[in-house]
Amino acid sequence: MSAPLVIAVPAKGRLQENAENFFARAGLPLVKPRGAREYRGAIADFDSVEVAYLSAAEITQQLAQGQAHLGVTGEDLLREMIPQADSRVILLEGLGFGFANVVVAVPQAWIDVRSMADLDDVATAFRLRHNRKMRVATKYVNLTRAFFAAHGIADYRIVESLGATEGAPAAGTAEMIVDITTTGTTLAANALKIVDDGIMLRSQANLVASRAADWRNGQIDIARLILDRITAQDRARSFREVRTRFKGCDDKLLAQAKERFGIVSPFGGPTSSGMLTLHCPPGQIYGLSNFLRENGAETVSIVELDYVFSLENPLFEKLKAGL
Repeated sequence: MSAPLVIAVPAKGRLQENAENFFARAGLPLVKPRGAREYRGAIADFDSVEVAYLSAAEITQQLAQGQAHLGVTGEDLLREMIPQADSRVILLEGLGFGFANVVVAVPQAWIDVRSMADLDDVATAFRLRHNRKMRVATKYVNLTRAFFAAHGIADYRIVESLGATEGAPAAGTAEMIVDITTTGTTLAANALKIVDDGIMLRSQANLVASRAADWRNGQIDIARLILDRITAQDRARSFREVRTRFKGCDDKLLAQAKERFGIVSPFGGPTSSGMLTLHCPPGQIYGLSNFLRENGAETVSIVELDYVFSLENPLFEKLKAGL
């Protein structure tokens, strides 16, 4: 292969830690052969992969430009920084960390403003009264314009925020804000409230593929191996393996167990000796073990799974379909 598969991951903080944990769980530990301060790394045992440690904004830019094949970044940045994002990147999987919402927030003193329709009325009245449009402080210029347009709001102007956006109304530099929040605590501390239908985007960190990257020199094959491990680990977390053996086990009993507990029998029905291996959702293991013992099983063993590999790889199929 003339060029490596490039994976861009966050360079610092909790996002870096979570991204590294995500890859490590899938048996893809990220390493820095030249030391912890290095901004280039690798995946252990993958010679054809280069890991680039970048800021979240840089990751988004690299994906948009095709300089990274895969990356870990928030959907909020993708939607904000990449016009028509779905035509340029593929959101393969939400990773379960980096949760935050992009929201419209107004002063708590605006007791009559509960919805975007109320905000439209207030914006129009504000323009007529003050002969100027209400100011919206935000770092999310493109998302704000699209969201306000969808709600038919035109009487506003954007003030691009360079600092703490939530402080803009108190400082007198804006009447309201669009910002990202996880708990809403900081907004409340600044006497702001989220408009009821003003959640513009529920964001989280995503594994993202670039449509613009060059996948022609074997990178797609390396991606398949990586996504195979990620898929196998995702599947393993969805189940516990249940093993038992008893003569009373038959296809009828297995059908009842499938209906009641959502089990999968990956190796078929019981053997001639009554040996049975099932995959069961974690929340159903106690109910299933009781059911099996009530029907004749003396012993039921339950173990956690590391990986469950299958011929099907939905992440890779999603990647192929999007390229």
